[in-house]
Amino acid sequence: MPVRFVFFDIDGTLLSTGGAGQKAMEQTLISHFGLQVPFDGVLTAGRTDRGITDELFQRFGIENSPENREVFRQTYLSNLMKVLPDFAGTLLPGVQELLHHLSADSGLLLSLLTGNYTDGAWAKLRHFRIDHFFRCGGFGDDTPDRNDVARLALTAAASYSMRVVTGRDAVIIGDTPADVQCARAVGATAVAVATGAYSVDELAECRPDFLLEDFQDTQFVSSLICC
Repeated sequence: MPVRFVFFDIDGTLLSTGGAGQKAMEQTLISHFGLQVPFDGVLTAGRTDRGITDELFQRFGIENSPENREVFRQTYLSNLMKVLPDFAGTLLPGVQELLHHLSADSGLLLSLLTGNYTDGAWAKLRHFRIDHFFRCGGFGDDTPDRNDVARLALTAAASYSMRVVTGRDAVIIGDTPADVQCARAVGATAVAVATGAYSVDELAECRPDFLLEDFQDTQFVSSLICC
C-alpha cells in the first residue's frame, strides 16, 4: 500500500509540447468563433484549461455557457490530437529516468495534478509514452482554481488507494508559483522545478519546500520526494 503520494504537473514540469496545446486552442477559437490570434497576452502557465477558457470567452465576448464550453473542449481535444505530432515537443531533462526510479518504489503512488482537461492530459502523456507511470489525478475540466484541482487530486488518490489521503501524505511537484500555492492550500510538500516559464529566482520567491533546476540528478530528487 502506498504511503506517499507524488503529484506531478504536466506542462513545463514533465514535458513541453512545443506549443501544440496553444495552437490547438487557437485553431478552436478561429474555426468556431471567427477569432484571429486570440492568445495575445493570455497567461497559460499554472492555469487550468477551464480558467483559460473563461478568460478567452470574457475577452472576446463569447457567451460562457455550458454548451459553448463543451464545444470548445471537444474541438480543442480533437485539434490537440492532430497537432501534437507536428510540434517539436520533448520530455524535460531527467524526467524519464526519474519516473522509472520512482515507479519502482512500492511505497509511492505517482499521480497527476494538472490544469489540463482530463483527456488532454492523458493525450499528452500517451504521446510521450509516459502515461503508464500514473494512476489517477486532479484535472482542470471544471474549475479555474488550481487549489480546487489539488483537492480533487487528493480525493482521486484516496479513491484509487482506498485509504484516507491528506496533504501530509503528499508531494506536489510543478514549475509555477500556482503549483506551490496549491500545495500550501492542502498542506502538502511543495517541490518547484525551474524547467518551465519561471526561473529559479522567481520560484524562490514563492518559498517552496524544495527548489530544483531540473530532474537530472535522479538520486537527489528521489531523496527529496521520499524524505
